[in-house]
Amino acid sequence: MEKKIPMTRQGYIILEQELSHLKSIERPAVIKAIADAREHGDLSENAEYHAARERQGFIEGRISELEDKVSRADVMEPSKITGDYVKFGATVTLHDDDSDEIVVYQIVGSDESDIKKGLLSITSPLARALIGKTVNTSVEVSTPSGGKGYDIKKIEYI
Repeated sequence: MEKKIPMTRQGYIILEQELSHLKSIERPAVIKAIADAREHGDLSENAEYHAARERQGFIEGRISELEDKVSRADVMEPSKITGDYVKFGATVTLHDDDSDEIVVYQIVGSDESDIKKGLLSITSPLARALIGKTVNTSVEVSTPSGGKGYDIKKIEYI
């Protein structure tokens, strides 16, 4: 049994859009580029042909990867989740003990994470430390530069 991949509805939509774009736009374009390059003659010294074949390999590999992820997606709607503790989909407001700043992260699937947008991968050390914790709990996370402490101020499912 293949392992399900947790992701939000938005993350799932983004993967589907990329897959559709690769299949309907990128794949036909690279096939045309290969055909055009073949018309130039000797393929052994044809840089355009080799570049197009390399691009085709990348596109086909990414299509396979995305099809696998979409087929194993376990799509969750954070707004339909409830609870008093941190779990997948939670939007968590934290107090950073070191910088004295308030930071907000939503715990999402690894394919949709973007720390600059406040989307924290479920596989990240911070998310793993937060899972199962409640408001007014402190967590300590090991980072390459040493330990980092956070206090959980709010947990929302939005």
